[in-house]
Amino acid sequence: MAKIIHQTTRKMSQLCRKFAQVDVRWGVLKRVSFVGQFFRFIWNRILVCSVAGRPPHYRKLQLRDPSSSSPLVTDSDTFLAAAATCGYDSDSDLVNLKISLLGDCHIGKTTFVIKYVGNEQEKMSLQMEGLNLMDKTLSVQGARISFRIWDVAGDKRSLDQIPMACKDAVAILIMFDLTSRCTLNSVVGWYSEARKWNQSAIPILIGTKFDDFVRLPPDVQWTIVTQARAYAKAMKATLFFSSATHNINVNKIFKFIMAKLFNLPWTVERNLRVGEPIIDF
Repeated sequence: MAKIIHQTTRKMSQLCRKFAQVDVRWGVLKRVSFVGQFFRFIWNRILVCSVAGRPPHYRKLQLRDPSSSSPLVTDSDTFLAAAATCGYDSDSDLVNLKISLLGDCHIGKTTFVIKYVGNEQEKMSLQMEGLNLMDKTLSVQGARISFRIWDVAGDKRSLDQIPMACKDAVAILIMFDLTSRCTLNSVVGWYSEARKWNQSAIPILIGTKFDDFVRLPPDVQWTIVTQARAYAKAMKATLFFSSATHNINVNKIFKFIMAKLFNLPWTVERNLRVGEPIIDF
């Protein structure tokens, strides 16, 4: 009898150990399964960002049903997250266009951008050291277009921001003050630095403060016009004289960018008359 009880107890102990082993293995499998799911989630997010971070494929804009009206909303949190990570929204209905602004300090770059995006959008801007990001969303032929404008400060400390600002940009705006010859002489350096990081973006040379420029003596104006045209030709860039104060050629410059990108039926008229806002290409 004692022998039977001993054998029964031994078998029960072996059975309990097997259950314990199975329970341990199941716990390990559950943890492995959780870890696997976690890594699959991380991998999927990496794939999403890698696809979203690629330069968008631009094509002719397709007309959309005019009865479907979706609000043109610019979410500052979404913009901040996009700028910090992938740089592009997941909204398939939104085409993002990155624009870079380069030039010396105190030439009116930020004033130029604010004139275009508006004061409300300027309040939602993302500011970093040496860099100011603003955006504007608009509708073109039924498609939503979002301009992401990267305004690089013109001091030496901001030079480190040029690679990030120029990468994947569709257009690079090189700017100078029409009343300051030294800022005009600097555009060659800004252009050369930008081309190190982006060889395909549309180059545009912009002279600011045209309203002050027209007060200069005619011979000085002629000299600046001649020099600016020579630089634009060397850069293979379109030249615009502008004024943010009087909104001269500000909107036209961004229309020109969209027309170039999407082959839209809009052409800019050349204007080479001294004393008027120059447009040369």
